Amino acid sequence: MSKSSPRIELRTSPHVVKGVGVERIMFNVVLALLPIVLFSIWQFGLSALALILTITLSCVLTERLMNRLAGTASTLSDWSGTITGLLLALTLPPSFPLWMGAVAGFIAIALGKSLFGGIGFNVFNPALVGRAFVQAAFPVSISTWVPAYAPKRFVEFIPTTWTVPFMTPPDIGAWAKAVVDGFTGATPLARWKFEHFVTAPHDLLTGAATASAGETSAVLILICGLYLAVRGFMDWRIPAAVLGSAALTAWLFQLGNPIRFPDPLFVLLSGGLMIGAVFMATDMVTSPVTPKGVWIYGAIIGVVTVMIRYFGGLTEGVMYAILIGNALAPLIDQYTQPKVFGSAGRKKA
Repeated sequence: MSKSSPRIELRTSPHVVKGVGVERIMFNVVLALLPIVLFSIWQFGLSALALILTITLSCVLTERLMNRLAGTASTLSDWSGTITGLLLALTLPPSFPLWMGAVAGFIAIALGKSLFGGIGFNVFNPALVGRAFVQAAFPVSISTWVPAYAPKRFVEFIPTTWTVPFMTPPDIGAWAKAVVDGFTGATPLARWKFEHFVTAPHDLLTGAATASAGETSAVLILICGLYLAVRGFMDWRIPAAVLGSAALTAWLFQLGNPIRFPDPLFVLLSGGLMIGAVFMATDMVTSPVTPKGVWIYGAIIGVVTVMIRYFGGLTEGVMYAILIGNALAPLIDQYTQPKVFGSAGRKKA
């Protein structure tokens, strides 16, 4: 063989085509979340900033503590703890007391991640584990909402932010109505479910509606998710399946009863469906990996979300839908494995 002849190397899988490690992927997810974080702070001011910092710090410190207790090297450099803190903070009301946020961060890392062996071994999305815990432990605080764009949001905190641990948070209804005329204290989903009022799509797209810290601007969430998809750090099929199945389910219900059920656009833009589909359902550890499996997984989340919203006692169902999808992910992978090349011929022979 001459020196100019091509050289062929035969190797067994896995075939690494580019050097993309966990740290790089997670760092890009943090970058994608930053615009949503900044927009949340712009909407809700100092309280949102304090809540995001508190929860993220709680997650990071808890991960370091778990590393020390387990006698393992620090995993802070992989950015997974930071992502958990940011996502958890963005799913909570800006008025959430800081000490409760710290508890949520501890539970998210200690029970949702470290208990299973750390990154890569957790069964459920850690941020949703933390949120599920505080929803059960602090139901009043997690359902207390404040208006966006309050005039003095950058010079004063929301009264409940500095609530003393284990003390009843103050009633902020009067405060909220004083800063914004006509404030109802309900999210778009709650207003639809209990008042049969459908919020205008413009308010849902631009962030003018009342919601959790990171759920208010569907357009911004989609842009940030598109960044990850283009860079190859997110499987676009999962959010496509979640949003597509939710829209289809909502459309079918509206066909049957257009007075009772809202249009699919309202279903897609309201609540936490958008941020859940883009940033939580796509968690590489807790989602399926097979080509068919990701579509089935996303479809389950979308349908279950709509069912809980329409027929459940809660106004929102994204969190439980994703946790159910996480639990089913191993089973979905098992039954959607692609056929091995040549296996059909051997079976026939």
